Amino acid sequence: MISQAIRETAEDILEGILLCPCTDCQREFPILDGIPIIVGPLRAYVSDNVLPALMRSDLSEELESLLGDCSGPGSAFDVRRQLLSAYSWDHYGDYDLADAPSTTSSGSIVRNLAESLQLAGPLPSGPVIDMGCSVGRTTFELAEHHDQLALGVDLNFSMLQLASSILRTGRVSYPRRRVGVVYDRREFAYVSSHAHQVDFWACDLLALPFSRQSFSIAVALNVLDCVSAPAEFLHSASGLLNPGGKLILTTPFDWSPAATNVEGWLGGHSQRAVERGASENAVRKLFTEGAPGQIPEMDVIEERDSLPWQVRLHDRASMSYRLSLTIAQKRESVLAISSSEPPISH
Repeated sequence: MISQAIRETAEDILEGILLCPCTDCQREFPILDGIPIIVGPLRAYVSDNVLPALMRSDLSEELESLLGDCSGPGSAFDVRRQLLSAYSWDHYGDYDLADAPSTTSSGSIVRNLAESLQLAGPLPSGPVIDMGCSVGRTTFELAEHHDQLALGVDLNFSMLQLASSILRTGRVSYPRRRVGVVYDRREFAYVSSHAHQVDFWACDLLALPFSRQSFSIAVALNVLDCVSAPAEFLHSASGLLNPGGKLILTTPFDWSPAATNVEGWLGGHSQRAVERGASENAVRKLFTEGAPGQIPEMDVIEERDSLPWQVRLHDRASMSYRLSLTIAQKRESVLAISSSEPPISH
């Protein structure tokens, strides 16, 4: 519940404090830049995100360039700008009317979402959760397509800051990498007709603060290989869904020990294993009844193997992926589980 609303507009709380209502907990969680930060190890999260949390948004392009030159490649400042550059271009580049013609095209994440929603068939009514929402375009698209509350959750605070800023201002402003540590500031309008149904929260995908069966649709685009426990993540996503709810999952299976211990990779670590190193087979097995570690009450209803996803690195380089798509549905026979926990609110 809201303990304090320190700074707010007519529609949003920009700074405030949330308080867990459980008498044996009473933990506080901050709202910063309109983003509720609801993570278990809060002290560690805040410590790791001091730079983006305190990063000024009113710097001139020239001064930001100078700070970037001084910080140098590989610095926290530069890593932050590289991520914002890559993901903002893909999510919103199609709205940058001043952009020069290019041999590469932004918006592959939006196209993949549109194709996935078409393949998913009729969607159940109810709230949608965008797990690993990045800078937020897919969350806006889900609200417009489904006409329901769409909640975007992620742990990267810099990306959530941009998503939240776009939600409040209808403007995109990000540093686009040209080469090395040279960036150009891109600014343009993006206004969603369903912005009133969108919100962004900082949450751990493996410890989400929601009761079971809170959502009708769970979307997880290119996040499975970015969490520390992929199988646990899939079980968690299943638990969030109502009976009849649908899970839309895409992933390039770009495994990295920096994100996931090798033992947690679903396939991808031994051609001598049963799946012979094929991650898509390992994921399919988790949805197979009677298989070890099976995700209960979920059935795969659609699969695709090669959705194209392109990530821009700089003016002369990009990375191309082939995404695996899995769409699963929770069986209608699942009994609703009562809970004393309060429902989510916008």
